[in-house]
Amino acid sequence: MTERPHLAVIGAGPAGLAATVAAAAHGVRVTLLDSAAQAGGQFYRQPAAELNARRPQALHHQWRTWERLRDSLARHVEAGHATHVTDHHVWFVERRLDRFTVHALVGPAQEDPVEVRADAVLLATGGYEKVLPFPGWTLPGVLTAGGAQAMLKGSLAVSGRTAVVAGTGPLLLPVATGLAAAGVEVAALVESADPKAFLRRTRALVAQPGKLAEGAQYAAQLLSHRVKLRTRHTVVEAHGEERLEAVTVAALDTDGRVRTGTERRLPCDTLAVGHGMLPHTELAETLGCRLEGLAVHVDDEQRTDVPGVWAAGEATGIGGADLALAEGHIAGRSAAARLTGAVPDPRAWAKAAKSRMGLREFSAALDTVYAPPVCWTDLVTDDTIVCRCEEVTGGAVREAVAGLGAGDVRTVKLLTRAGMGWCQGRMCGPAVAGLAGCELTPSRRPFARPVPLGVLARAGETEDDGHR
Repeated sequence: MTERPHLAVIGAGPAGLAATVAAAAHGVRVTLLDSAAQAGGQFYRQPAAELNARRPQALHHQWRTWERLRDSLARHVEAGHATHVTDHHVWFVERRLDRFTVHALVGPAQEDPVEVRADAVLLATGGYEKVLPFPGWTLPGVLTAGGAQAMLKGSLAVSGRTAVVAGTGPLLLPVATGLAAAGVEVAALVESADPKAFLRRTRALVAQPGKLAEGAQYAAQLLSHRVKLRTRHTVVEAHGEERLEAVTVAALDTDGRVRTGTERRLPCDTLAVGHGMLPHTELAETLGCRLEGLAVHVDDEQRTDVPGVWAAGEATGIGGADLALAEGHIAGRSAAARLTGAVPDPRAWAKAAKSRMGLREFSAALDTVYAPPVCWTDLVTDDTIVCRCEEVTGGAVREAVAGLGAGDVRTVKLLTRAGMGWCQGRMCGPAVAGLAGCELTPSRRPFARPVPLGVLARAGETEDDGHR
């Protein structure tokens, strides 16, 4: 029997799961690699088995979709058509001729190297949260909206008894309702967007009745938990000595700037704040894939411009779980057809393609509504820490620009060390770009994550010996 061609899928969130199931069902052997201990990604994050959660579905919507994906993956693994490897932190994908080698780190310290060889690669690397600083944001008790959600889903824990959820974007709704359902008193949901902006996007919104129903369901939950919704408001400052004690919020005018005299102090011990997400593109960049803005460019089959490389989900543009599922399904079927020599039939994924088109229009409409307020840079004082890794302040960034002539993120980094720490600018990059008044550009890092020198040395030795 001819051996099935081998596809490596990186990332086990909605896009990666959908791609794995689709490809495995159409004649391809799939290895699904993920850094987490369980499949699901952030959206389908599951509590640790040791917690014995009785009703994990209470933390999720679309639970039946997750069950179908989980069970399909299990069947393909049992049949030998797929392999799911956990705790694999991929740091580099190497392309040689028509083959690929996926380099990953495993083990408690993430120092043990492993390699997976494949005929093609599908990148479902997801996204990460955009962090915008403000005075007091480094206090214990202040965390990202996604961090609060991950803590609740993964460990059934919350960081305090009274919370404020703030920022902008649709993620704030499930975070606020999830915390409230877990027994946290949510003092307010502070959203900087103007509800009237939705009226200018009615065509794209009405075309997705399921999404509108989902939003209405969250609104009903907010009402049932008596969560105050403050639209066109923003967090001005977080207060506290040893940890968070309160936040000051203020109203925004029509230009997105703070209206003087509207400041109000809200006592709380938790602030979950988010301003949207950015695509994870490091692996795509190292492979030489073309980017459109900050996202990976793909064609109608989710193929990148590098032969043998597909991409799906948030890496190709932030759009949510439904869009990721549609893109993953298309990418998996396309990869299977191309690897097996079959002629891709667009009609086979017509439903997913139609869903993809509508959801892309929907997410584009949301992007225009949920933009961070223009005033956010005005709130960053000269003493506010911008880069936590290197403790670079807003004043240092401004001095690099105004006093030393820096005009881009890279020059600010060289002058101030902002972005030279462990996260390599993933957290502070958007803030530095905003304060510098320049566009946030791809980082062009050589590796997707920090790698021990010993691992690089051993990789070099095997290459010199001609063994891969």
